[in-house]
Amino acid sequence: MQTKLFIAGAWVEATGGTLDVVNPTTEAVLHQAPAASAADIDVAVQAARMAFKTWKRTTGTQRAVYLRAIAKSVQSKKESLARLETLQNGKPLPEALWDMDDVAACFEYYADLAEQLDTRQETSIALPHPDFSSLARLEPVGVVGQIIPWNYPLLMLAWKVAPALAAGCTSVLKPSELTPLTALELGSIALEVELPAGVLNIVTGGREAGAALANHAGIDKLAFTGSVATGRSVMQAATAGIKNVTLELGGKSPILVFDDADLEQAIEWIMFGIFWNKGEVCSATSRLLVQSGIAPTLFARLKLECEKISIGDPLEEGVLLGPLVSKGQFNKVQNYFEIAQTEGLTLLTGGKRPAHLATGFFLEPTVYTNVPSTSRLWTEEIFGPVLVAQTFDTAIQALELANNSNFGLGAAVLSTNLKRAEHIARELEAGIVWINCSQPTFCQAPWGGFKQSGIGRELGHWGLENYLETKQITTYNSNKPWGWYIK
Repeated sequence: MQTKLFIAGAWVEATGGTLDVVNPTTEAVLHQAPAASAADIDVAVQAARMAFKTWKRTTGTQRAVYLRAIAKSVQSKKESLARLETLQNGKPLPEALWDMDDVAACFEYYADLAEQLDTRQETSIALPHPDFSSLARLEPVGVVGQIIPWNYPLLMLAWKVAPALAAGCTSVLKPSELTPLTALELGSIALEVELPAGVLNIVTGGREAGAALANHAGIDKLAFTGSVATGRSVMQAATAGIKNVTLELGGKSPILVFDDADLEQAIEWIMFGIFWNKGEVCSATSRLLVQSGIAPTLFARLKLECEKISIGDPLEEGVLLGPLVSKGQFNKVQNYFEIAQTEGLTLLTGGKRPAHLATGFFLEPTVYTNVPSTSRLWTEEIFGPVLVAQTFDTAIQALELANNSNFGLGAAVLSTNLKRAEHIARELEAGIVWINCSQPTFCQAPWGGFKQSGIGRELGHWGLENYLETKQITTYNSNKPWGWYIK
């Protein structure tokens, strides 16, 4: 595990000291990672600016070679990277292995788009005047500052770094201080594939490092994934330099279950939508809306299945729910249990630490029913294995309850009546809507939210376009004077 920052294609000592990376399963210090200071951030930005001068002139086909080499290396190191991800994050190992497949696939996908960019980088524009010709040219936005969260450490890196490099941008990336280790491993991979120095710089650290990056005058674009509160600070920092900004923020996504839904499938998707990755998912379908007629049956079955979920060391075979990422997150979620008691909410199951796990940041899968829309558990993002539920009678009522939120990232609707489900999907105020499923994510499809869930879209060709500027080039093609001054 690395102990230095990755800047300008080399490992560099951090001047800000070190930070403890804690294993959430054991609560022991796993590693001491470097903590970048504002001075370190400045060095990284200058390295990226220098590298941009040549990287922006490479072709998409040339850049694709590096992206594919990164993908191949990630795949070859899949097991070791996944284990490291589990150790620092607490997600079950099979989930981390799945993440590594997605990381490699993301770099492969943007390699394809980089090659395609060569054929569409310049587009002719039809003009009404015969003496002029015009074209629109796509160019990289420049040096990008990228700040990623702790819930999908290497995957969120891929979502940002792959399209940025494909577009011809250079990057200064800061991972979460809670989970910096796999990001640093990508520095080793960059060296292995001989990525030009300064194209990718990885700086680990806490709030000081993040603030220094967001406020740096040498950054042309900021891309952030995380909480609304921090996203607001990033956006404020961007205003000083009128920087381009992409924000992927929080969510409180609803899942609507109609009375004609397949019960077995509904239980599976409800549980996957909130307990996958321990509920530490921005798009987690954490608000359950069930049509009244099936509510008693569904809740009884949900309680039974939740209490079967295996909780424990995420490296052990068969474990489905690992620890929350940190003591801070553990305390935050526990605080919501106390709020639920104060509000008098109905606890269906969970709401405490598992009795057999005295160490580690473990919490039981938790479900509250009959939760009013005024409850803090209904309106606020908890970011843990906590599901809150209400019932509804009509589709109109379900939509009103679902859309009554400051967030608009994801939503799901479960019904065997596809015509109704498709109508509901169009009416839901969310950037991502799933029909008869929850959470499947593909790098080919756009990702992002409405309302306070963010600005812009990642993934798909939308993700590439985040890192491109459009330039107009217009040419006067006549030998005759234009006629305003010269006659």
